[in-house]
Amino acid sequence: MSNKINSVQDRIIDDFSSFNDWFDKYEYVMRKGKDLKGLDKELKSDENGIGGCQSDVWISSEQKESKIHFLADSDSLIVKGILSLVLDVVNDQEPKDIVDADFYFIDKIGLNNHLSPSRLNGLNAIVNRIKTDAKNYASGD
Repeated sequence: MSNKINSVQDRIIDDFSSFNDWFDKYEYVMRKGKDLKGLDKELKSDENGIGGCQSDVWISSEQKESKIHFLADSDSLIVKGILSLVLDVVNDQEPKDIVDADFYFIDKIGLNNHLSPSRLNGLNAIVNRIKTDAKNYASGD
């Protein structure tokens, strides 16, 4: 398990602990969404699309040396913010570390309790896609 992955998650948890209510937390997530670079049009393909999401979501990945870098986008600002948080955790990490990662920050910041069931299903689909990509890179596929 990568200490770097856990230290990023711990930083996110610490960031969220400074907010008094969920309105402030949602504002923070949406600010993160505005900062997400997004994807070029050609990467918004069916292959990069994530099923099970209420919004349109795309994730693209590439291996640079031994690390994986993800790009993502959504047509929903709140989902873009969630994508930004997840990418903060996984970007430029070793494939095996991503596969083995426990995305505990999702529970610790309360996202799982404050998202609609369909958004939570989408978040699970995003995490599963990222882990699948990491497994494929780890196995050399």
